[in-house]
Amino acid sequence: MYCEAIHCADTRTIRFAIYPDGFDGPRITAHISEAALRGLEDAPPDDDIDLAAACEAHFDCIEAKALERYRETPSRPILLETDDVSACALPH
Repeated sequence: MYCEAIHCADTRTIRFAIYPDGFDGPRITAHISEAALRGLEDAPPDDDIDLAAACEAHFDCIEAKALERYRETPSRPILLETDDVSACALPH
């Protein structure tokens, strides 16, 4: 799936879009914490990595978790944390 992600420094998250019903359906905004992405990239908290690129690199898994969360409670904001995406880490 196509990854639409931007870094939101003020909230320390990456905001991305998901489409639960495909591109013809609604566009839902979700967030993943910087800490969660740093964990996926095995990067220290002060390391200067491209977090939007990290989101894109792991997007299949991140999107799946966000869609799962959305389907559980569509009216609740989606914020993925480290525990939510720990299974998304790519083997080194």
